[in-house]
Amino acid sequence: MKEHNLYNIDKAVPVPLYYQIKQSILAAIQEGQLKGGDMLPTELDFCVNCGISRPTIRQALSELVTEGYLYRLKGKGTFVAQPKIDARFLNKLQSFNQEMTQKGLVPSTQVLSVQTIEGKSSINKLLNIPAGEKLLYLERVRYTDGEPIVYLETYLPNTLLGGLAQEDFTHKSLYSLLEEKYNLRVEKVQREIEAVNATTHVAGLLEISKGKAICLVTTVAYAGDMMPVEYSVARYRGDRNKFSVELYR
Repeated sequence: MKEHNLYNIDKAVPVPLYYQIKQSILAAIQEGQLKGGDMLPTELDFCVNCGISRPTIRQALSELVTEGYLYRLKGKGTFVAQPKIDARFLNKLQSFNQEMTQKGLVPSTQVLSVQTIEGKSSINKLLNIPAGEKLLYLERVRYTDGEPIVYLETYLPNTLLGGLAQEDFTHKSLYSLLEEKYNLRVEKVQREIEAVNATTHVAGLLEISKGKAICLVTTVAYAGDMMPVEYSVARYRGDRNKFSVELYR
């Protein structure tokens, strides 16, 4: 891109200089002149070309880092962040693979574990099964274009769905299997979302730093006559995901 697009500020207008720099960088990102992974000029470059102080440019860059448009690598510089994936699963029931494919992304799944575990009273209660009944536990990392996006733990009633342990979850959709093999069509889900910090374990799986912000989403899925068939805990990378909701009056 042409450097003057970033350095174009007007000291004669009553608009803070840091804000002008910030907006010029944002415009370059939104217009595709700056793409994910591109390195920005140094603070010194901005100071020399714009005739402004280093604290001024630092404020502009810091706000863009905080808002997720840029990221810093110590000793290397400031870079443009990859655009976030606009997840629509708060509005529409569809598989992860379907949603990512519709966005032009290539989805993939790594299955970390499929096993029968002892029941957990709080989860068994959500699934409306006896406290002592065992659970089928499914642990996966979902990717788009080879990059880890979400770490997912899923709990299912083992007595009802124990045969699922033999299925290939690397390539098959859980909800499709429930419908095809058990005639259980998921008709409704209840989801809760909150912001948490990544533990060492989760950070390693998602290839982010420990303590980075992630979105934790819990789901209870219901089939048929409001029969709970799944409880899941999904941890989405905060730097690569955003969630949109449409509301109508």
